[in-house]
Amino acid sequence: MTLDDLQAKIGVTFTNANLLQQAFIHRSHLNESKEFKESNERLEFLGDAVLSFITSQYLYTTYPQYPEGTLTNIRSTLVKTKSLGTVASDLGLGNLLLLSRGEESSGGRINESLLADCFEALLGAIFLDQGIEPAKQFLLTHLLYKAETIIATKSYVDFKSLLQELTQEKLKVSPTYRVTKSEGPDHNKTFWIEVSTGDKILGEGVGKSKQDAEQHAAQNALEKNGDI
Repeated sequence: MTLDDLQAKIGVTFTNANLLQQAFIHRSHLNESKEFKESNERLEFLGDAVLSFITSQYLYTTYPQYPEGTLTNIRSTLVKTKSLGTVASDLGLGNLLLLSRGEESSGGRINESLLADCFEALLGAIFLDQGIEPAKQFLLTHLLYKAETIIATKSYVDFKSLLQELTQEKLKVSPTYRVTKSEGPDHNKTFWIEVSTGDKILGEGVGKSKQDAEQHAAQNALEKNGDI
């Protein structure tokens, strides 16, 4: 994929092509090339602020029924590294990154954190070159629509914290989590986890990471046991 391909894909034609190029220059590349003098870090800084503003405005106007705390949790889930990395991967941004040989060999093109940073840098570049409305449209098309699923699945809720508070209040103990099974290769494992207090198993969960499986186990425990 080329930068022209990306512009066609996202429906944005840059006036300043250098801005678009800069969004893909990882700082490690500067050590091995004299072609560029600046990495994408400043664009990432700007993009992060633009992302927060547009996302906050979108959630505020789209979901008037939710209080500030809930909107904050939904926003955090929407813009977390994993979410941005997934969108960046779907757009093929990793193929365009300019990396050092070392960063490349260590899997930089599929690194979730690098991809998320690149997404924010691209957003910053769109904002500088095109303004706020095209930046907003870009996010609406590729990210903000996911809020509906986040809300429907309650993935913005920290079920582990809720279960912790409940068991501390009712039982004066903290829940413990145990991996009961895992399957698959290292890069694509699935985990089964159970949560318990003492000898009592409260719930079970499955996820592609231990953290996700623990959240699902805590959610299952709360749904099954109510007030414990």
